[in-house]
Amino acid sequence: MYREFYGLKELPFALTPDPRFVYFTPSHTEVMANLHYGIESGKGLIVVTGEVGTGKTTILRWIMQRLDRTVLVGYVFNPRLSVPEFYQHIARVLNVKDWENKAGLLFALGKTLEERHTLGLRTVIIIDEAHGLSANVLEEIRLLSNYETDSAKQLQIVLTGQPELREVLNDSGLRQLKQRIALRCQINALPNVEETDRYIKARMMVAGAERTDVFTPSAIDFIYRCAEGIPRQINNLCDNALLTGFAAGEYTISRSIIEEVADNLDMLPEAMTIRQASLERETVAPIFTSSGRAELWAAGTGGYTTTAAASPDGDEVAAATTPPPSPSSAATETPAPELSDIGAAFRQWDSVGERYK
Repeated sequence: MYREFYGLKELPFALTPDPRFVYFTPSHTEVMANLHYGIESGKGLIVVTGEVGTGKTTILRWIMQRLDRTVLVGYVFNPRLSVPEFYQHIARVLNVKDWENKAGLLFALGKTLEERHTLGLRTVIIIDEAHGLSANVLEEIRLLSNYETDSAKQLQIVLTGQPELREVLNDSGLRQLKQRIALRCQINALPNVEETDRYIKARMMVAGAERTDVFTPSAIDFIYRCAEGIPRQINNLCDNALLTGFAAGEYTISRSIIEEVADNLDMLPEAMTIRQASLERETVAPIFTSSGRAELWAAGTGGYTTTAAASPDGDEVAAATTPPPSPSSAATETPAPELSDIGAAFRQWDSVGERYK
């Protein structure tokens, strides 16, 4: 809808995990290196974790598109499977045939893996959203890792999921599976505004943008604050901002547009929400009476009272100080430390919350 308006050949911020738009942060690069090393070296079980929307599925699809055709990959994207359903799915994606029950499937799978390994070929199972796997399926995955020779695993298994996957694997009932994990790596959110700026411009360029300065620096700064560096959140904000800018006829996306979009998407930073609420709040009623404020003020000044009068030109204030009444006893020479401290602190603010200079 807004492609022609902003000189784009395609939508740059779609929420689908298109591997053409993959962006390599240091943590993404580390994950790529670990997966390449683990699969090539026959390490067996690899675990990749990352927060929601950080690009785990995009990385997996990028890798699967670039694996050599000699690598047989079975991709499982729905973890809500029973044990029989899991094995049926694995048999289908790995093209294992001629079996009637679990024993027959395991035998046929073992034969396929051995033949491929003898020929120097790799077989990989990639399970996305692995934090949703049941304990029974995870135990079957551990048993599948037993397909091995004396020197290498015949089946490579990659588990990817949200940070909860680490908690799942820390369960005492799965300690045998945890011990078999050869490599662990994590995908992090974009660390700062500069990385967010590069991410947005990189996606714009892939989409064929004629200019990459569509978003102002202040807009990008606010995008980072709202999205907290999560790529999917950034995509959502940018896509809606371009649509809003198109509707308003704005060729440049300013911070005000991002604020409007973030408000509609309930993505405003918590601090800003509180600040806006405080600005809209009516004047707060005083919590002390006039005599109470005067008493606290006197406590902080050692009993001196100060009156202010406007100067003749009306711009400055002249202060006059009146000493306290003569003490009637030695006990009144110095105010109580507690009252003095309270008065000193209280003196910093006036009745409407403005700081005294």
